[in-house]
Amino acid sequence: MNMRRELPESPYLAAAAGRKPNRVPVWFMRQAGRSLPEYRELRAKNTMMQACFDAELITEITLQPVRRHGVDAAILFSDIVVPLRASGIALDIVPDVGPVIEHPIRTAADVAALRPLERQQVAPVADAIGMLTRALGEVPLIGFTGAPFTLASYLVEGGPSKHHERTKAMMLGEPETWHALMTALTDVTIGFLQAQVDAGVDAIQVFDSWAGTLSLADYRGYVLPHTARVFAALAPAGVPMTHFGVGTAELLGAMSEAVAGRGAPGVVGVDWRTSLADAAARVDPGIALQGNLDPVVLLAGWPVVERAVRAVVEDGRRAVDAGAAGHVFNLGHGVLPATDPGIITQAVELVHAL
Repeated sequence: MNMRRELPESPYLAAAAGRKPNRVPVWFMRQAGRSLPEYRELRAKNTMMQACFDAELITEITLQPVRRHGVDAAILFSDIVVPLRASGIALDIVPDVGPVIEHPIRTAADVAALRPLERQQVAPVADAIGMLTRALGEVPLIGFTGAPFTLASYLVEGGPSKHHERTKAMMLGEPETWHALMTALTDVTIGFLQAQVDAGVDAIQVFDSWAGTLSLADYRGYVLPHTARVFAALAPAGVPMTHFGVGTAELLGAMSEAVAGRGAPGVVGVDWRTSLADAAARVDPGIALQGNLDPVVLLAGWPVVERAVRAVVEDGRRAVDAGAAGHVFNLGHGVLPATDPGIITQAVELVHAL
């Protein structure tokens, strides 16, 4: 049964699908997070993992920035490693560190022992999506997950890594083990996204946070086929699909290939290191762009923020003129914890006015 809402007036869905929106749509990665005092109050009583598997908390935290800022999309409160936990991986999210894996995956035997995602383990996520689609009115809900490569890096390294040494060593030195790992994680990723789509999300985003560590050749050989399979599996749902990474200027064309031509709207996220107009020339035809204000700009005071917001909106218009299917205003990465929520609200109002 199709649980999805009809949202014909949504600026976000229009821009993502290559239609002309009635205003420039804006939302922010990590908009539901530590920049909000109401979020900090809720999280003081719960760990990150507890919050990610509690339907009531997921719902409330997801709604907070929509109420406060008036953004054009809500993104499901979760974490990119939630599907790993739902697959039986022992992990925790350590404050000021990030995801830490109890037993890293280092051998072919480790890979063979990986379990598929158990749909019942993400039932609270599906329940939250049901509550959110009823509460959000005309605001679309974006579901998301970590991409197979980024999940693989966490599993192999055992946590965040600056150089991804063990990950690249397995990828280059043990390609059979690597592709077996990526195949398993692709299945997990598809399962988690499909659960969200079945529950009623209006769009999806795949975060490949660590893809920027790779050369274009390695990305194409060891990552792209697996990520492309994720988007191919989800495309029949027809929802907009966004592919985002950090430090991926040289990968934008390949990343767009993963999502382009699937029969569903495709979007590529761009970080602040690449202009949107330049990105438009790198991605496949028919792809919309999302981005790309530097999150640090939001810490620099309103006069700086105002100039930068205007510049990104103008760059987005140049990108559309250069062939991009549309532009969704966002940051080039997540909202930083020290960001003043009032500045975010002002930025949203300005984007809507331009």
